[in-house]
Amino acid sequence: MPAPPAIRHDGGARAFYRPSSDSIHMPPREAFHDSDGYRATLFHELVHSTGHPTRLARPAVTDGALFGDHAYSEEELVAEIGAAYLGAHVGISERTLENSAAYVASWLRVLRDDRRLLLRAAQHAQRAVDYVLGHRVAEGSSDSP
Repeated sequence: MPAPPAIRHDGGARAFYRPSSDSIHMPPREAFHDSDGYRATLFHELVHSTGHPTRLARPAVTDGALFGDHAYSEEELVAEIGAAYLGAHVGISERTLENSAAYVASWLRVLRDDRRLLLRAAQHAQRAVDYVLGHRVAEGSSDSP
């Protein structure tokens, strides 16, 4: 990943991405049941980090969306779909992918009135994964809806 965020293992019991410091905060590795769970969580936060203004500049990340609002919900879908793509890329377990599917389903219920949401989130997730993997992301294309 070009110019990745700082990754710190100081997140206590939760993982999160903090745009203001461009840093990912993770629980200690021992807090996870297995390495697949750790990597899936890290991938989720890495995808969030691609929304930073210096990367793909997704509005939910750059504008500080609030928990539960539409932009926040969509960003969670982007991050989890992207994490599933990255997980498939590195071959992590199907159990982890089942957890991702359940998480995505929970956010889809929040946004059930937006028929294009899943396709839009998948598109943003693919661009984020391409960025994380160091693939060329199309120039001139905005990551905003």
